[in-house]
Formats: sequence, C-alpha cells, structure tokens
Amino acid sequence: MTSAAASASLLGLTRFPAPRPSARSGVAVPAVHRRRFTAAVVPPRAVAADADVETANLLPDALQWPARDQTCGTLREQDEGRTVTLCGWVDKQRDMGGIVFADVRDHTGFVQVVSDADTPKEATDALAAMRAEWVVCVTGRVKKRTAPNDKVPTGAVEVAADKVTVLNTVAKSLPFSISGAPEGDDDELREEVRLKNRVLDLRRPQMVRNLRLRAKTVRALRKVLEDTHDFLEVETPILTRSTPEGARDYLVPSRLQPGACFALPQSPQLFKQMLMVAGADRYYQVARCFRDEDLRADRQPEFTQLDIEMSFTDMDGILNLGEDLMCAAFKEGADVDLPRPFRRMTYAEAMSKYGSDKPDVRYGLEMAELADVVAGTEFKLFAGAVEAGGVVKAIAVPQGSRISNSRLKPKGDVFNEAIAGGAGGLAFARVGEDGVTLEGGKALCEGLQPVAEKLIARCGAGAGDLLLFGAGDEGTVNKAMDRVRQFVAKTLDMVPEGQHAVLWITDFPMFEWNEDENRLEALHHPFTAPNQEDVANGGDIKQARAIAYDLVYNGVEVGGGSLRIYRRDVQEKVFDAIGLGKEEAEEKFGYLMEAFQFGAPPHGGMAFGLDRLVMMLAGAKSIRDVIAFPKTATAQCLLTAAPGDVSDSQMAELHIAKAKRESEQQ
Repeated sequence: MTSAAASASLLGLTRFPAPRPSARSGVAVPAVHRRRFTAAVVPPRAVAADADVETANLLPDALQWPARDQTCGTLREQDEGRTVTLCGWVDKQRDMGGIVFADVRDHTGFVQVVSDADTPKEATDALAAMRAEWVVCVTGRVKKRTAPNDKVPTGAVEVAADKVTVLNTVAKSLPFSISGAPEGDDDELREEVRLKNRVLDLRRPQMVRNLRLRAKTVRALRKVLEDTHDFLEVETPILTRSTPEGARDYLVPSRLQPGACFALPQSPQLFKQMLMVAGADRYYQVARCFRDEDLRADRQPEFTQLDIEMSFTDMDGILNLGEDLMCAAFKEGADVDLPRPFRRMTYAEAMSKYGSDKPDVRYGLEMAELADVVAGTEFKLFAGAVEAGGVVKAIAVPQGSRISNSRLKPKGDVFNEAIAGGAGGLAFARVGEDGVTLEGGKALCEGLQPVAEKLIARCGAGAGDLLLFGAGDEGTVNKAMDRVRQFVAKTLDMVPEGQHAVLWITDFPMFEWNEDENRLEALHHPFTAPNQEDVANGGDIKQARAIAYDLVYNGVEVGGGSLRIYRRDVQEKVFDAIGLGKEEAEEKFGYLMEAFQFGAPPHGGMAFGLDRLVMMLAGAKSIRDVIAFPKTATAQCLLTAAPGDVSDSQMAELHIAKAKRESEQQ
C-alpha cells in the first residue's frame, strides 16, 4: 500500500466514482450516499477533471461547528506554552518523511502547524492527508521554532498538533493558487478567472487586506462625522423615480403600477436636500449608487459613496470638513499625514495650465498658452488655429534629448498618445544651445523664428529642452495635451514616488455645451448654486460660475460637491437654462420645488467615492480589487452570471413583453 493510500485508509477515505454530470446544469456534482454527504477531493499534485478521486468520509454527524480560541496570524513568541485551537484553510503542506508541516491560514494570516514526537498518530496522519484549501480545526501547543522565519509575523513560533479535525475538503481542482497570483500571461484573462471564482480570490491575503482596509477607512470616516462634527446617519430610498441629467438610470418595473418604473438612485442628492429642509441639519450616509454607463478601471455600475449634506454653512466650512475626512482616511488607511490646508486652484487655472480639471501636480510640464505669440506668424498651422478662434499650447520637456524624434513622429508612442487624445498630429521643436532659437521642422522653425525668443520664454524653456505643441479648438487641445503630459511624465520617471498632492478645484462653470443634443447642460448637476457675484445686477446665469468644488488626489478625482440652490425662483431659472420646461420640471422635481416653499435653509454638501478612495489607499490598480463582488467592464457578475434571463411568467407579472434576440429572429 502506498503512503498516500495508507493515509487515506487511516482517515477513513473511500474511493467513489467520479462526480456525475447534472442533467439539468451539465455541472459535475458529488455523489450522494445514504446518511452522509461526500465530496470529491483533489488528490496530491494534479489529477484530470474526470478521473476517479479519493473522497473524505466526514464525521459521522457530517457537520461540526468547532469554536476556536485563537486566530492564526496573531500568535507570537510570548504565546509559547499555550494550548490553542485554530480554524482555517490549509495554505501549504509539506511531508518531510514522518514529520509533516502545514501552514494554516485565516483572515489574520497563517501559522505553521507541525507534527512532533508528542503528536498522536491520528493527527499526524490527518496532516499528511491534507491538501490546499481544506478546512481544518487544529488544537495544539505553541512552541518556538528551531529555525525561525523572520519574513512572516508568526515566524518565531509553530503549533505542535495534538488534534486535527478535517471540517471540509476541496471537491474540484483549484483554478489558481490562493497564496500566489493566478497563472497566465494575459491580465484580462487572469481577472476573468478571478472574478468567476471570487470566493477563492477573496481568500488571497491581498484581497483580505483590501476588504479590511475598506472597513477600517469607513470606520475612521464615521468617527470624524459623528464624534467630531455631530452628523446624523440617515438612510434614503433605493427605489425612487427616474430624473433627467446625468447617466442612464437602472429601471425597476412596478408590478402594482402597470407600465411605471422605479429607478435606482444615481445619488441621494434630492433626498438629502429635502432632509435639510426637514431640519436634519447635518446628514451623512454610506450610500449605494447606480449608474448605467460605460465602465473603466475606476467605475462600476453600482458603487458606494460617502454622502454628506449640511445646513447653515459656507464653502469654507464644507471644505474644512472634507479635509478632516481625507486626513483621517489617509492616516488610518495608509499612515500618511496629509499637509493642511489643501491647495486651492480655480477651474480656469487648471484647464489653462494642465488641460484637465483633475490635474496631477506632483510634477511640472505645465502648458503655456501661445495664441497671442503665434498669431499672424508665417507658420500657418498655428496662425490659422488662432484666426479660427482656437488655441495654441506648448509643454516644455526638460532635457528633451531623452525623447527621440522617432517617438514624436507618426507611429511613435508620444505621437500616438496625442492622436488617442483626439489631435490630428503632434508638432514639436527643440530649443537650441543658445537658448533663444528653435530647431526642428523647417516650416515650423522658420515660421516661428521671429517670435522664437518670446515663445521660449513664455514656455519657461531653456537650452536642450523639447517643446510639444497642440493647436486647434480648446477642448481637443486640452484633452490631447493632457494625455501627452501624463504619458511623458510617466515614461521619463518624472512622477515622484510617495508624494501626496491634494487640491481643491473651485469656480467651475455652471453649464457646458452638449454638442450632441445642441443645448446647455449642468456641468455638475442642476441643483448647484450660481456664484452670486456673477448673477448680481441681472447677470446672465448661463455665463455664471458655480459654487462647486472637486477634491483631486494625484490626478484622480475622489470627491466633490457644491452649495445648493434653496429657493424655487432660482431653481426654475436653472431648469430654464438647460431647456427643462416648467411642466417637465414640475413632473420630475415638483416635490423638491414644493419643499423649497416651506422655508428651505441655505445648505451645501459633497460626496466622496469610497471605492476609488480605498483603491488609492490600497495601491490597487482597479476598484474591482477593493469591492467584494464587483461587476466586469461589461457590467456582468461572472460569479452569479448576472444579469440573467427571467421567466415569461415573471415578465408577465411586470406587464413586460420580452423582445427576441437578433439570433432568435433569424
């Protein structure tokens, strides 16, 4: 009999046929035997999916609920001599020929369990039979390791097993290792495997740390709001009504109101404003929000935000609260002390210097506006852009020789970034050794030579620097040059590690022009108050700045808010500016407008994207790594296969006819 077979025999392991496919699902299921359930076990090393596998005969009662008195990752040298009971998963197992080692892991970490001379044979045999991810309960004595491992927190001790109970086994091959990253060359494929097997993925130490960091951060934020600022937590409805503006709503058909739909909230905006009218004074909520929009690494169809509203305050009061919260989150979540007060920058300055309303200011590469310098020059590309009402901007890259000409020309990586940003190309020149002349393309250098010295000075450039130009309509130039700026900074290692650049962007425009719908729309939302300086004495509200603010950390927007409109007459003017007629406004927002007539107090608020904030604190690449059960980039849950089909009877109850797919119509 082989050693594996001997161990199996001692544990009461029996051999059953391979799991049979379910006729309904096509998925292999374990065979059910009278008086007990048995589950297929992955044998040592690897086994084909359809091979016969040894099956652990669980305890006669089948199920046990042992109580542990110690977590795995918290044992230390001072625990020597204690008898402890641990529960967890087998991380690794090593049989050294009579002496068996197993790392047992729980949410706190892992500790080494060993069979020594005093370990009963039954416990040694159980350790020898274990495989990765079996669930076990171990009772044993804490002792010092003969060869300590200073690379792990529990490395000074181990647990000599006295009793080992197998609580559950693994019935199928693991899709990836829990202690290491999933194998494979394609990152997207690896993430797909991880999301499909999320219950396993969440066992990985990094994912455990991320979820605990999230909880720790929320706890710190609650403490600031409740203990320091006397905020009240209030839950607002999840089933509400659809409203215009913003992204698409997720709709929920009503069974009791045929043809009508609820909408899942994109934010608690209107409810929190009505709470201010109701006298709640200081409200907060860790709120679930839903938006049916195209996704990317830092977006999800359902997400969580820390939502805040307060009465009788000004913008400074709200920004100071925001700084309290950010400082608490970074201190608790990353042990970082953010310097206060946070820098403030107007929207106009941010767009002028960085081409973005969420600039990363950890490095330079600021944009210089050159329209007045190049207007009327012989270089028609720039002069023509100015004449057409566009802009010309340049970025000066220090020590420009680090970027070769081939990278700046078609098919080059820097050139491609400009194209990806919407530009038609990328013009460039180099500053000569004299610091006042331009070198590069003949047409550009000759056409701009009369203004070269002034242009170079405007850019803040010096000898040997590289100048990158963008010309055209302002929106396209800003988008393209912002993308080029970020790419150059990253490729030249200009982004300092460990630096925390936090700033408020203020004085946003109230409105922006929607080219597709040929109308104005609110830049933030239509409940933002206009700057009173801009509308005083009959000023046009369409040209006004908003009393709005965004919080930006290292080039990522993490929160924002505004002072709110609290009078019906002003709110009606904003609705009119965005083309929302009185009847539609009354239909969509009548309840808010009516509330304003009952003595609404001046108020304002903000919200922080919790997923995004925790992602940054954790150093994760995607918010999917800080959400327990996230959706994919196509808004699907690979674990549960949601969204899924529903029965015809369910659709009929909701008074909905199911449309046929194109494949079914052919």
